Amino acid sequence: MDVTRRTALMAAAGAAAAPAGALTPVGAGPLGGAAGDDAAWARVGALYPVAREIIQLECGYWGSMAAPVAAVHHANVDRLNRENSWYARRAMYADQRIARDRMAAAMGVLPEEVGMARNAAEALSALIGQFRDVGPGDRILYADIDYESCQSSMVSLARARGAEAVKINAPREPTYEGLIETYKRAIDATPRLKLVLLTHMTHRAGLLLPVKEIAAHARSRGVQVIADVAQSFYQVPFKLPDLGVDFIGLNLHKWVGAPLGMAGFYIRKGMTDAIAPAREEPDAKPDDTQARLHLGTFDYAPMLTVPAAFDFQARIDPAQKLARLQALRDRWVKPLRGLEGLEILVPDDARLHASSTSFRIRGQNSAAQNIAITDMLLGRFNIMSVYRSGLADGACVRITPSLFTTPAEVDALVPALRTLVAELAR
Repeated sequence: MDVTRRTALMAAAGAAAAPAGALTPVGAGPLGGAAGDDAAWARVGALYPVAREIIQLECGYWGSMAAPVAAVHHANVDRLNRENSWYARRAMYADQRIARDRMAAAMGVLPEEVGMARNAAEALSALIGQFRDVGPGDRILYADIDYESCQSSMVSLARARGAEAVKINAPREPTYEGLIETYKRAIDATPRLKLVLLTHMTHRAGLLLPVKEIAAHARSRGVQVIADVAQSFYQVPFKLPDLGVDFIGLNLHKWVGAPLGMAGFYIRKGMTDAIAPAREEPDAKPDDTQARLHLGTFDYAPMLTVPAAFDFQARIDPAQKLARLQALRDRWVKPLRGLEGLEILVPDDARLHASSTSFRIRGQNSAAQNIAITDMLLGRFNIMSVYRSGLADGACVRITPSLFTTPAEVDALVPALRTLVAELAR
């Protein structure tokens, strides 16, 4: 992307984020502060009407809406219910364009490069399954750290085209340079490689992958890259072009804080034809990004709430947001790092993590064993977590604080894990 275009996009994003008047529907003025300013972040947490009966450390599924965003969503639901097709067929198209343009500005791309989806899995399934440049004898590459449905889509694409899907395992003890080298070796060792799937932040361990460096190497070999940024978008500060890939799937219901049912995808301008349309339509434009995913009638209220969600996020400095999430993560990881019988799956290199990090208790590698650990954390210590399976070396438990999480809530995990490790490690 040239400097002029990038500057214009960033200016558009800033203009879109600015309050329209003295008070926007989601409030005005900055929120948050330095990572250790607990009082400032408590004010942010107060805007999230989340249950406090349990300690919610499983915030990677979807993000709770802040109360001002939820109010806008409720108003949109009421309007759709009240005005029905009168609004939908006569006025909603303009509001859809506003939502799409706001998405594009936040992503740092052009509106015509953006399509809407209901979730990232749906978007990525379309991008992978409809990728055109794969044929008999070709190869495509993915890893054990990728999302399950994306792995399945890669396998299905290979089978449908007579190609071969090559699966690699990420390093058990990852480093920034080691991850880059692992993918470089795999790319160089795979002849007739046409497509690589990269997950920016893994949903199992919380590992941040150096997508930019890996993608640059792939593209230097003539290999296209599809990136999954479902977990990282708006948890980590970046714009989509920063990653240097042509195709991206993401969602807006995690760290953007939009309602469930709203996601998007990106196809770089000039690359639309690389993804087949969802269906043949006589009047379809060949460069129509949305034509790559047919939505039909869906719940429009989440889409109409997207601008409000970005308005709210614009009040929080992205670098401060990341620093706070990393600080909450470190409150449990650092006291437990090196504990005999406990493996923490993500290193402390700030380039490789944000909020999420998973652990494994020695000898507890099966899905059933890790489900039992999450049950014990909830039943005995009142801590909500989630098990993850699919890694080459076994299942694990993921911990993900959010902006509304208090330091005391994270601190409660430390003695709980010390107790469980003493009881369970083999």
